[in-house]
Amino acid sequence: MGRILTAFSLAAGQLADRLILAVLGKTIAVTLGIFVLLGWAGSYALDYFLGEFAVFFGFDGAMLLTIVLTMIAAWVLFRVVALAVLQFFADDIVMAVEAKHYPDALLSARKMPFAEELSNSLKSTLRVVLVNLAVLPFAIFLLVTGIGAPLLFWAVNAFLLGRELQDMVWLRQRTDAAEAPPLSGPARFMLGGVVAALFLVPFINLLAPVLGAASATHLVHRKRNTANAR
Repeated sequence: MGRILTAFSLAAGQLADRLILAVLGKTIAVTLGIFVLLGWAGSYALDYFLGEFAVFFGFDGAMLLTIVLTMIAAWVLFRVVALAVLQFFADDIVMAVEAKHYPDALLSARKMPFAEELSNSLKSTLRVVLVNLAVLPFAIFLLVTGIGAPLLFWAVNAFLLGRELQDMVWLRQRTDAAEAPPLSGPARFMLGGVVAALFLVPFINLLAPVLGAASATHLVHRKRNTANAR
């Protein structure tokens, strides 16, 4: 856990970097713009579901269920949209961190073609949406426990986020398609877990994708450097 905290501390310390600020501004603007459009479209869906649920649960029950589902959807969709947008700007963040802390890695990195970045972004988005939809019935069942549903979504998204954030860095550096991922499963889970928790904090959630990408850069390169030194 110490390595995770160190990585996030270094990432937070570089937030004032001009390149990081530029990416942060672009990702926040695009993410909020997409989210506003999704919210506008979702308002019509909520009206529909409210009417459908009212038939079975009464108006008060339908309202409560609709509010709960809206909160879940908003949390899941925000991180899906934020990470999908970040995929297109991730190189700028990774290169800013590498330029300051790992210049040799910056020189050896490959430039990923736009088609590959788009493919990775679409695969990542689809994977996140499908997995969250798969666990949604279990989350609804766990609502009665009070904390079960949030913990389930946190754990699932910690697993997903750790993988996506690692790949943003690692795919630029690997020299062989058969090369094993540099971070262990527990390290990826802890990385994703911290970012998933940050997504729950208002305003901080706007910084979460950038902090996650920068922290992943430190973790991946430090792990690779340690392995190469052996």
